[in-house]
Amino acid sequence: MTKWTARPAHYVAACLALMAPVAAHAQDGLVDVADSGDTAWILVSSAFVLLMTMPGLTLFYGGLVRAKNFLAVCLQVGAIASIVSLLWVLVGYTLAFGPVTNGWIGAGTNFMFNNLGNVREGYDIPENAFALFQMAFALITPALIVGAWVDRSRFSWTVTFCALWSLIVYVPVAHWIWGGGWLAAKLGTLDFAGGIVVHTTAGITALVTAALMGKRTGFPKTMMIPHSPALTLAGAALLWVGWFGFNGGSALAANDDAASAIINTHVAACTAALVWLLIERIKLGKATSVGFATGAVAGLATVTPAAGFISPGGAFILGIAAAVICFPMISVVKNKLHIDDSLDVFAVHGMGGITGSLLLAVFMAPSLGGTGDPESYSMVHQLIGQAVGVGVTIAWSAIASVILALAVNLAFPMRVSEDEEREGLDLASHGERAWELD
Repeated sequence: MTKWTARPAHYVAACLALMAPVAAHAQDGLVDVADSGDTAWILVSSAFVLLMTMPGLTLFYGGLVRAKNFLAVCLQVGAIASIVSLLWVLVGYTLAFGPVTNGWIGAGTNFMFNNLGNVREGYDIPENAFALFQMAFALITPALIVGAWVDRSRFSWTVTFCALWSLIVYVPVAHWIWGGGWLAAKLGTLDFAGGIVVHTTAGITALVTAALMGKRTGFPKTMMIPHSPALTLAGAALLWVGWFGFNGGSALAANDDAASAIINTHVAACTAALVWLLIERIKLGKATSVGFATGAVAGLATVTPAAGFISPGGAFILGIAAAVICFPMISVVKNKLHIDDSLDVFAVHGMGGITGSLLLAVFMAPSLGGTGDPESYSMVHQLIGQAVGVGVTIAWSAIASVILALAVNLAFPMRVSEDEEREGLDLASHGERAWELD
């Protein structure tokens, strides 16, 4: 046994360590102590959500684009994730989750993560762990939008737009629903893990910005097939696994709610992927790997707002709804609306998030195995809250995104020249090739 030799510095450090937690809450005589199991789960879940972005989303999107634009997509996602993370520490967290004042935006008391509590109020986890988990959500949301404009967006416009968008669109909506703002407090709008806050905001923004940016050169006459379905499948697999942290972590505790959310997430993804393959087989004659990956992501997006509120049976129905609704929406956007949403962000994420957010009101009913209070749950009341939440988010995301996109365009043109587009963004914008095959 090694003997510890006491020194004055050791005594001072020990005294400070003992005094620190008491000083934090000396005014009420209580010491907040985080639950180590819940804290570990939130830290792991944060890593899972970051895994979804880098490398999950980069591989998923990267495989879907043409080879000459692979690095550009990866770099856009990485740069967005990096700058939004810094903005979250600086001002994003306090505006989204700071103390509620008027219900529209959080109080600015936690700039640079200052004044965070030992434990997040109402939970058993440190507030910095909560802030970290929410950071992962904040950074993946604008990164999702990249899929709408791949092959043609200018890097400087993309990063600037997404950085500002995270503060102007994402942060207020997160506060309204997750931060104790007016949608949650007054209307009871629910969103377990991001069907409205993440997928609806990103999907609507993708649709309007793709319309503003215009079609890719040659679209729709030129076939623009994915250059590597294998990478897309690998990315989808990482998204699928990471989504367990995305939804399961949103229980903010290592408990049965987290387990239920993960089960429902997996059920919906499996169902949507298989139904998507069936639709492809009927309509196209062949089931594809890209279809399997896309269907799974549609199912994941659709179950996200309801994952912790419904039964596995409800998740199964949501998986079917995801495939049946999102699959034809791809054609509607590109062939009916004539909007070149390159990687179908609106059809998959936007429509999935909206569908799940509305159907939450149905499958949350206790008679269907949901978590609604058997004595007081009102499907009509909840549906109104969900519909208003979705409608307000659609309007705010669309209007703010159009104004912001055009404003940033004054400083940085939103798309590259036609020659640069034909050459490919990897070389034209970054001077690199993803694959040297010579």
